[in-house]
Amino acid sequence: MRFLEDLQEGEVIALGVTTVAEEEIIEFGRRYDPQPFHVDPELARESIYGGLIASGWHTCALFMGLLAPGFLNSTASLGSPGVDEVRWSRPVRPGDTLTGTLTILATRPSRSRPDRGIVTSRGALHNQDGDPVLTLAAVNMIGRRPD
Repeated sequence: MRFLEDLQEGEVIALGVTTVAEEEIIEFGRRYDPQPFHVDPELARESIYGGLIASGWHTCALFMGLLAPGFLNSTASLGSPGVDEVRWSRPVRPGDTLTGTLTILATRPSRSRPDRGIVTSRGALHNQDGDPVLTLAAVNMIGRRPD
C-alpha cells in the first residue's frame, strides 16, 4: 500500500495497456454517446473522421479502467474532487492499443484533515504509434501513512 509520503513529484507511473475493439466502441456509443461516427461504421466512413471512432467519454473510461488497478487500488486512495483539462488529441479507432501513464505533479498534506493529502497529476493515454489520444489533470485525496 502506498501513502502520500510514498509518492514523489515527477514520478511517472505506468498504468498498463488496453486494446479497443470495434464492438466495444459501438456498444459504448449506443448507450452513452449515440452519434453516427461512434455507432455506425458505414455512416462513420462518410464523416470527417473517415471511420468509426470511440467517444471521448469512452476514452476517459478506458483511462479509468487502467488507473484503478494501475495506481488507485494500491494506494490509500480516498477519492477525487474532480478532473480538469480533459483533452482528446486524436481519435481512438478500433484496434488501437492504448498505454496509460500517470505523472505525479505535486503532493501536499491537507491543511484541514491531517490524515490525508492532495495529489495533483497528469494522466495520459497514447496509442500504438506513441501519439497522445487523451490527457487530463487530476486531483486525488490520498491517505497519509498511519503513525
